[in-house]
Amino acid sequence: MTHSSNTVFAFLTVFSQEGGIQSYVKDVLKAYLSLPNSPQTEIFLLRDDANCTNPLVRDSVRFHYLKTSSAWQGRLKMAGSLLKILLLNRPSQVYCGHIKLASLIRFLCQPLGIPYTVLTYGKEVWKPLPTLERKSLQQASAIWTISRYSRDQLCQANDIDPKRVEILPCVVNGEHFTPQAKPTALIQKYGLGDAKVLMTVARLWSGDIYKGVDVTIRALPKITQVYPNVKYLVIGRGDDQPRLAKLAEDLGVKEQVIFAGFVPDEALVDHYRVADAYIMPSQEGFGIVYLEAMACGIPVLSGDDDGSADPLQDGRRGWRVPHRDPEAVAQACLEILAGDDPRCNGQWLREQTLISFGQKALTEKLKALLA
Repeated sequence: MTHSSNTVFAFLTVFSQEGGIQSYVKDVLKAYLSLPNSPQTEIFLLRDDANCTNPLVRDSVRFHYLKTSSAWQGRLKMAGSLLKILLLNRPSQVYCGHIKLASLIRFLCQPLGIPYTVLTYGKEVWKPLPTLERKSLQQASAIWTISRYSRDQLCQANDIDPKRVEILPCVVNGEHFTPQAKPTALIQKYGLGDAKVLMTVARLWSGDIYKGVDVTIRALPKITQVYPNVKYLVIGRGDDQPRLAKLAEDLGVKEQVIFAGFVPDEALVDHYRVADAYIMPSQEGFGIVYLEAMACGIPVLSGDDDGSADPLQDGRRGWRVPHRDPEAVAQACLEILAGDDPRCNGQWLREQTLISFGQKALTEKLKALLA
């Protein structure tokens, strides 16, 4: 006998890759599964396999791991598995976890009269989409996204009424990301001594230079004039690291820049604690890393034309500067390191962050959307 399924989720990947989207999706699913009387749920994962670590296993959830050796086989497998569930169980709602799955979800759901919601994040929907993907957005029963900026960008690019888009923001785990003294082991490991430490967490891919690591490196010569003992700790890996290292050498700040490489999630909180400022003049859909730093009581700097307006509350909780302007980055870093601004008050920063962007806030927002 087939059990009744009230909701279906479909994602590209959640557990087998690292990244902001995956972290966000886990938080949304955790909030959804914590709701009282959450229904029987089917979760389809196109690129995850059954060997991945899954912290969200519940009796009320069935995970479908669909990873195959080729992309088209995986999509065929997902289409067949989804259609079977839709026909047998007639779920009340399908949640499409990525625009790249939206055409498939629309194709399967519309003939059966099953409403679907599309979750969006950032750059993947900021430009005009192919016709089928755009139609899938326009004909969805609802669209969720993570920030006001992402909402505005996707609506403008794809002819969507902003009133149809709901904001479901990123959140931070305030029990895990907490302020503590700088860890001695990391001070020794990276040779930080009595240094003032700037930090960025970002993929160092040549296609991701919008993260602004190169801009921060260009800002260092001016910062070192006031703080000669400054260090810039860059956490992340990717094919752009050689270019960034060469840039630091050419600018005479090779000794100031420390490439830490990949740091696993469980070790990340101690790396935030070693920092005096979190610096990422980027173009983000939101920027979970800003929340993680602020929950640790670390002041932050972001770009001024992206989704970071939400976690930084339009500049009330951090510095927002033109994201490709080394002079502006340098000036803001000097202000942060001086420590005189109220936005450098770690306890206040943490409290304000958790009020708006703690897990409880996400659960309440999700409950309101589903109601």
